[in-house]
Amino acid sequence: MTENPDPSAPISVPPEQAAPQRPRPTKSSSPSKGGGKRRTKKSGLPIAAYLGFAAALIILILDQATKIYGLFIYDLPVREPVAFGPFINLIVVWNRGVSYGLFQQSTEFGRWMLVVISIVAAVGLIFWIRRTTGWVLAISLGLIVGGAIGNVIDRLAYGAVFDFIQIYFGSWSWYVFNVADAAIVAGVIGLLYDSFLLEKRRTR
Repeated sequence: MTENPDPSAPISVPPEQAAPQRPRPTKSSSPSKGGGKRRTKKSGLPIAAYLGFAAALIILILDQATKIYGLFIYDLPVREPVAFGPFINLIVVWNRGVSYGLFQQSTEFGRWMLVVISIVAAVGLIFWIRRTTGWVLAISLGLIVGGAIGNVIDRLAYGAVFDFIQIYFGSWSWYVFNVADAAIVAGVIGLLYDSFLLEKRRTR
């Protein structure tokens, strides 16, 4: 007869019969702060897109505020010309063309054609802003969008764009423009800077 084993004694199990241990889950490594595209958690838009939309909104508000003040509060049509500095006059010019008086349209068809073209261009640039991650490009696009929408509001409200800033030197005079026109030009310059300089640095 064999002796009864002590029930309190631990039972040894051969290593080959032991149950395999489950591997512990490892924490996924979080992306580095500097790598990848910076996007917001809620909407997924790049941070640069918010800068572009903010630039468009600021230009739109500034453009319309200066026009409303000049037309209805300061009464510029009655008080013009007003010297605003040694080389700047404030005058009233109704522009039926595009920025800086180019491509004048004398018919209702031409007016609405410019409205439609401006709206389509602004919508296309808005989609571009949503996708870009470069802040210079986004702000440049925002300047153009804000200026384009500001001039579209003029065409819808008055039938023409209200220009009032004249830069001159002696008998020489530059085109009469407004805040929206200046923003569009600044945006185009920013686009050229991004395309020819910053793009080359990104591709290196």
